Amino acid sequence: MKVIMREDVDGVGNIGDVLEVARGYARNFLLPRNKAVEATSRNLKAIEHAKRVIGEKAKKEKALVEDYAKKVSATPVTITVNVGKDDKLFGSVTTKDIAEALAAQGIEVDKRKIHVPHPIKELGLVKVSIKLHSQVTTEVKVSVVKAEAPVEPEAPIAAAPVRES
Repeated sequence: MKVIMREDVDGVGNIGDVLEVARGYARNFLLPRNKAVEATSRNLKAIEHAKRVIGEKAKKEKALVEDYAKKVSATPVTITVNVGKDDKLFGSVTTKDIAEALAAQGIEVDKRKIHVPHPIKELGLVKVSIKLHSQVTTEVKVSVVKAEAPVEPEAPIAAAPVRES
């Protein structure tokens, strides 16, 4: 019996596959559990139509993501960090820091999509890759600079009033 798979079934087939299976297996397992439908001409046309619609939608989505990737890669990111002696960072720059810096510039990126090749523990320029889609990856230049220590004006020291008892 010919069936069209509606779900992935281990050892049998994947979604959208048209398979020839034993009649009893189809009637007792696949069809009652909605894992497959009978391969009639009407169902075959519906599956083909659904595949075309999904393919067109995927192309449009990929084009939008590619445009967004160009915008992301054109945006420089500067992160200011506190440093200690010999310009050593306290901790490291994380993907959360990069995502927040991008969000401050109006670009929303999930921190889990940012890939840092190694922990950023030094000042300087680092290229970081961002995977926006399964087929679209872009790079962002992250500049790590030290925070300037605020210069406090020296205030004259006032003498404390002396109490006489």
